[in-house]
Amino acid sequence: MMDGAANSALSVSGLRAGYGGGGDIICGIDLDLAPETIMAVIGPNGSGKSTFVKTIAGLLNTRAGEISVTGKNIGNLSPAKRVAAGLAYVPQEANIFRNLTIRENLKLATEFLRGRTGVGPAQEMQVLSMFPEITRRPKTLAGNLSGGQRQMLAFACALLANPEVLLLDEPTAGLSPKFVGETMEAVARVRESGVTVLLVEQNVSAALQIADEVLVLVAGQKRLQASAAEISKADLAALFFGKAL
Repeated sequence: MMDGAANSALSVSGLRAGYGGGGDIICGIDLDLAPETIMAVIGPNGSGKSTFVKTIAGLLNTRAGEISVTGKNIGNLSPAKRVAAGLAYVPQEANIFRNLTIRENLKLATEFLRGRTGVGPAQEMQVLSMFPEITRRPKTLAGNLSGGQRQMLAFACALLANPEVLLLDEPTAGLSPKFVGETMEAVARVRESGVTVLLVEQNVSAALQIADEVLVLVAGQKRLQASAAEISKADLAALFFGKAL
């Protein structure tokens, strides 16, 4: 077992991944994320942020390394079994069914979940209480929601699985400033409910306002892991393109 994995909500050791026969895009990343923490993953375009989170979610096979959630090695599990082990993932796009109602999306989110402790009416009530923006209109088509509201629905669907760790890939992409703020407030509420969050985000200033820790990726490698306070004082341009703090 990896050092620190037993006490971490999410632990990654020596992670390497890539596409097809090409070279590694993720190049030996290590991290240990404490429970009930928001970690923002930032870096320049093409640094491997989305590839990193997709590998943790199981959508891309690892070439080397280990992934653990609350001390359990999940690196060889399918994406569905990773959900059962306590990991939830909200992709940047196609994260809800727009032709279904809010209620139908929420029902479908747990339709095929088996064996996950805590999934049921009590968890649903807790989750719905976190997102009054969507729960007041259960018969509304998801496609008629605003961009921010669609993200709330995607978060709610993921949280119905009672995860230990929630992976978010660019949740504010394409949103107006108003909805960026509302989405980040929702991420903070998720953490307050006891869920650990790994947040891939291109909007660095918004991410730093809610993050506890920050992981800086450059060219698929960990350039820096530090508190959000330390990162906010850094010269990010210099950090992204060659310097360390």
